[in-house]
Amino acid sequence: MRVRCILCEKIDTLNDESLFAKRLRNRPIHTYMCETCYARIERKTKERLATGKFRFYRSSKHETEW
Repeated sequence: MRVRCILCEKIDTLNDESLFAKRLRNRPIHTYMCETCYARIERKTKERLATGKFRFYRSSKHETEW
């Protein structure tokens, strides 16, 4: 399966029978990022977290107790 990175538009090939390829085929909301772009975003996010001025919202649990 040929896939294109959403950031750099680099074309890669995935094994057609892999779980990741199946997810991309069956769920159009999922997008593909190459390893280079993924690592770059991960590094920059960790740098922002280290500054202390960036809030990283992992879940949207807004439970209020009455």
